Amino acid sequence: MNETGTVLISSGTVVPMTQEGLFFSADLLIKSTRIAKIAPSIDPPEGCRVLDARGCLVLPGFVQTHVHVVQSLARNRADGLTLLDWLSLRIWPYEAALSAGEVAVAARLGIAELLLSGTTAALDMGTVHHHHQVFAAAAELGIRFVSGKCHMDRGDRVPEPLLEDPESSLAEAEHLAARWHGAASDRLRYAVAPRFVLSCSPQLLVGCVELARSRNLLLHTHASENLQETDLVRSITGKGNVAYLADLGLAGPDTVLAHCVHLEDGEYDLLARRHTGVAHCPGANLKLASGIADVPRLLRAGARVGLGADGPPCNNRLSIFHEMALAGTLHNLRHGPGALSPWHVLELATWRGAEVLGWGQELGRLAEGFLADVVVLAPSLSWEPWGDPASMVVFAGGVGNVRHVVVNGQVVVEEGQLLTADAETITKEARHAAQLLAGRLAWS
Repeated sequence: MNETGTVLISSGTVVPMTQEGLFFSADLLIKSTRIAKIAPSIDPPEGCRVLDARGCLVLPGFVQTHVHVVQSLARNRADGLTLLDWLSLRIWPYEAALSAGEVAVAARLGIAELLLSGTTAALDMGTVHHHHQVFAAAAELGIRFVSGKCHMDRGDRVPEPLLEDPESSLAEAEHLAARWHGAASDRLRYAVAPRFVLSCSPQLLVGCVELARSRNLLLHTHASENLQETDLVRSITGKGNVAYLADLGLAGPDTVLAHCVHLEDGEYDLLARRHTGVAHCPGANLKLASGIADVPRLLRAGARVGLGADGPPCNNRLSIFHEMALAGTLHNLRHGPGALSPWHVLELATWRGAEVLGWGQELGRLAEGFLADVVVLAPSLSWEPWGDPASMVVFAGGVGNVRHVVVNGQVVVEEGQLLTADAETITKEARHAAQLLAGRLAWS
């Protein structure tokens, strides 16, 4: 992988996300892993790499707060199902069948897709086994990545290979954290990731909390995604899903709950009061017919919210542009036009997402001293005539606009081409692995 050095992004329209509505023409200079200078004109230092941003928008790299890259080989194989059937009929059998090599191929495919679509940082949940392969792919391809193996020890219709003894499962997570947390100049971090209440015993959930707090790791799980799920949780625990998790310790600024679609009234304030992160995944919530999380209400309550594409089998893409467009439009149905302005949506995809991931003081904005995660977006016909940059990106942007991507000071995408791996090889490997899996799983 190429080493970081000095990079100049020249002659772009900078959208720094330091102030709503702010944008200006400027150059941006990166030294090592940090933004060194933003100014109207910067002379390239000797040996500097120059990325041309003329006619382009320059933004903080996009942040996703909930993805499953290991599910990439099940894309286009799990349509037309609601959450619990989607899990039991498609996703769990798929994850139980994955070999270590197939986990590696799936991770490389998902991470390459994220980078090529402008996502520079993501919070990811893996499957139960072979999670070292996911981190190895993230280290190679150059993304900023928080991830962890999935924990499961119970549940109806869960395949036997995915059920682990809690003590052994937590020991494996501790081993992975010792190897990967803080690796690659702190570009990689570990998150302890119990799947959800219905597949985790109270003993396992408490063990996850204890492990995360003992090592200063994030906690990452799913909550209140689907009405059937939340009804089952209440029937088992006598409590709302988010309230039950909070009682076990899964709440606070070190905790990220994906979805939070079906919240009870008191849970909005609970999330805000405990500073618990929420990952809003509108694309997956629509495809699985789960519902629409009330993000405007969460934000009014003071909750910390970011965006996530979830998994390729329930979206079927990892594009932050898809999630931004949905977040900027869906909430109008309940709250009226402009429920989330395009600038507020961009906040979710940049600095608010960085806050959820624990990088809020140095990521998600373009400012001197901040980590050098940057995306350069080229114009398209859908942007013409030019107007408000946030509106252009949120309502009219797409993967095709991504020209250059820098992560931690390293250029990982240039002129729309992935530099850290061969995209054609990744595609061929993914198709071959998916064919083998389809045969083993009797996918039609």
